[in-house]
Amino acid sequence: MSPFRRSMTCQSNSPIYHPDLCEPTDIQGMPKLLLSACLAGNPVRYDGGSKPQSHHDLELLLSNNQVVAFCPETAGGLGVPREAAEILGGDGEQVLDGLARIVTKSGEDVTDAFVTGARQALEVCQKEQIQVAILTEKSPSCGGNLIYDGSFTRSLRSGAGTTAALLKRHGIRVFNEHQIDEALRQYYALSEKGNEQSK
Repeated sequence: MSPFRRSMTCQSNSPIYHPDLCEPTDIQGMPKLLLSACLAGNPVRYDGGSKPQSHHDLELLLSNNQVVAFCPETAGGLGVPREAAEILGGDGEQVLDGLARIVTKSGEDVTDAFVTGARQALEVCQKEQIQVAILTEKSPSCGGNLIYDGSFTRSLRSGAGTTAALLKRHGIRVFNEHQIDEALRQYYALSEKGNEQSK
């Protein structure tokens, strides 16, 4: 059994301990995980910052090249730093359907960049057979359950950002940075199911 595999699921003190998932597995044959680039420590947030996560098992996945760190907003052509943006008139679902738009605080419409980045994120997931994503909550791109309401007053509303909404439409499980343990349990369960089906 590889040290990586043992650390991830086979030690009782691991937050994702799962005794049924302790069989040896070829890491390189497993699907990858999508992670918001800012959560991997990349300085791509609108203010030039990042939100690195200190999580041992996630760091192991990163070091074993099992994680794709991706920022939909920079992929869509937006720079760093950039003006903060929020969704007006709905959430990411409505943006994808053309019923809402994303604007900066000064009023610039950046909807196209956000939708382009969301589509690129989906393409990455399809290419890498990714089934689980850990994305930054509250983001107009990556928020899975909460986003800012478009008033630029730091007020929140329920709903998903554009990238999270598009990934969910295609059956990808979306978690946030406060759900890493849950995301990794789902990731390994789906990976094991895939391995069994391929035998």
